[in-house]
Amino acid sequence: MTRHESDGRDGRNVRRRRFLAATGAVGTVGIAGCTGGGDGGDGEDSGDGGDGGDGGDAESSIGQVGSGREGRDAPGGTPMAEMPALEGELTVYSGRGEFLVGELVSYIDDLYDDLDLTVRYAGSTDHVNAIVNEGEGSPADVFYSVNAGALGALADAGRTQALPDDVAELVRSEFRTDQWIGTSGRARTVPYNTDEFDESDLPDDIMAYPEEFPGDLGWAPSYGSCQAFVTAMRLLEGEEDTREWLEAMVEAGATAYPDEFRTCQEIADGTIDAAFTNHYYIQRVLDGNPEAPIATAFTQGDAGAMFNVAGAAVVDTTSDADLAANFVRHLLSAEAQDYFARSTFEYPLIPEVEPIGDLPTIDELDVPDIDLAELSNLEPTIDLMREAGIQV
Repeated sequence: MTRHESDGRDGRNVRRRRFLAATGAVGTVGIAGCTGGGDGGDGEDSGDGGDGGDGGDAESSIGQVGSGREGRDAPGGTPMAEMPALEGELTVYSGRGEFLVGELVSYIDDLYDDLDLTVRYAGSTDHVNAIVNEGEGSPADVFYSVNAGALGALADAGRTQALPDDVAELVRSEFRTDQWIGTSGRARTVPYNTDEFDESDLPDDIMAYPEEFPGDLGWAPSYGSCQAFVTAMRLLEGEEDTREWLEAMVEAGATAYPDEFRTCQEIADGTIDAAFTNHYYIQRVLDGNPEAPIATAFTQGDAGAMFNVAGAAVVDTTSDADLAANFVRHLLSAEAQDYFARSTFEYPLIPEVEPIGDLPTIDELDVPDIDLAELSNLEPTIDLMREAGIQV
């Protein structure tokens, strides 16, 4: 089987935190594939549970909820108390949903009396388009994205600036560039029903599944995470082999679901036997039912083992680059990284913080060599999927 300081500032007279909905439609920018509305289902728009908080522990007042957290050691890494204080006015354009990261952002805001923080929540693509169209007058200091594709798109538009070396070096080189840095990650996995299969029954080659896996398969082809996975396959295997794989999925009768959390629920319910999803959807099913017959398997070095990141960049027009970079640094603090593990079930990107659940560490994953920013180009992928007879 698979490896199945609260700061006490209550009653503040002034609430500096201002959660603002991004307003109005902005001009269209030709940035393909960074989908809006939570960016296509990378955990931002599904409302599928496992994302709240119960007040936390002695090490931080950030939420600690659900299975696999009790008795968890205090996180390693650098605590916020040892980072430069955040002072001044800062505007963050967040493509990550407030229901997932609002608690963390509030914690950071409440920690510093001299921080005047404004956060605007919208889809990552919406924010990229807004920053580009706002030009030199953009109020954005930090862009916080659900995926690397949107970060790469903003950088390609020339609207980011290099991060300080001492921030960039906090994560592995494959999860950053000189213009942006990953703050948490998601691994592609193969969830499977443990009542029907052992891990040894599952192929470790993603290309083998449609024809060699003996059970019933499911997936969510209209979901952004799935489309990014197929994009990785297109980049790694080429268009012809990807088209054949897609046609084989159709021929195998793979059941399509609207999102990957639902897909994992169907595995746990015994409707299908295996699928292709981000790792945290499995953890969310187990969070609701620790006895659910679902576990996580991994392929090796191919698109099925792709690892994508949420991350942040400093916008080129910021009036205080040091403050912006230090806010990004706080997203890589011990408290923030532990929050991502505990509350969003993502992979922390600093090595001192372990993921939640019976998962391998990042160093143990056999991920493919791929430029994450290239995953933003979904248009050829959508064309391939439609040519194969898949409704997307």
